[in-house]
Amino acid sequence: MKNCDQFRERTEAYALGALDPEERVALEVHLASGCPDCTKAVEEARWLVSQLAYMAPEAAPSDMLKGRLMQTVRAEAQSQAKPHAMPSKSAVPLWLWAGVAALLVFSIYSAWSTRRLRDEIREANNRAAALVGERQKIEQELLLAKREATILMDPNSVKIALRGSGAQGPQLEAKWHSQWGVVVMGDNIPMPSPHHVLQLWFIPKAPGKMPMPSMMVRPDANGRFVLLVSNPPESMDATKALAISEEPEGGSAGPNNPPRYSGGVS
Repeated sequence: MKNCDQFRERTEAYALGALDPEERVALEVHLASGCPDCTKAVEEARWLVSQLAYMAPEAAPSDMLKGRLMQTVRAEAQSQAKPHAMPSKSAVPLWLWAGVAALLVFSIYSAWSTRRLRDEIREANNRAAALVGERQKIEQELLLAKREATILMDPNSVKIALRGSGAQGPQLEAKWHSQWGVVVMGDNIPMPSPHHVLQLWFIPKAPGKMPMPSMMVRPDANGRFVLLVSNPPESMDATKALAISEEPEGGSAGPNNPPRYSGGVS
């Protein structure tokens, strides 16, 4: 709670982009951890700052003010003019020129301030959107890891051995949970040919029904892979076997090569 209080005191400065780099990084790391209170505080601060940009004064002076200035200039020039004589250089008083110059400087500064504030708001919005995207990615990865662990640890999961086409070749192991999906694992698996992948197939029990394509994978440098299928294309009761074949990158709608690994579903 103390950490949250500390970070919430910095949400307005963060929305304006006024934090030091160390403070900004610390706050963004805290937001990425998924704190709902601080995330809400940052969103409220960003909304408040976005309203300030539209409350900024207009950059240009009003038509009424410009008209009064020009009228005063003309009146001063006419009162100082003499017949048959050139107007003197001091026809317009110095204080009036000073006022016009000050108004011009104020207009330029107002326009610059408004533009800078809007740029800072845009940058803060982009940073917040990136943090939200990163948090969603982490949450998705955690959900997949939880699903995978449940399938592997649950005693109700059905174990399936996928034997290689060679008698001495490596074997794969699959576990199928009726609610959570299928996990296929392998170690020391030979790497597929260049621009090829290993593709999983579900072989239906129904006669004449074609193999159903599923996920694709390439082993890592050690020949290991773990493949999670959250939503199998066929139920366990309707599946005769699982098979894996080597297919072109992007996968195939139907097997182009004989299975490298296969195993019956009991």
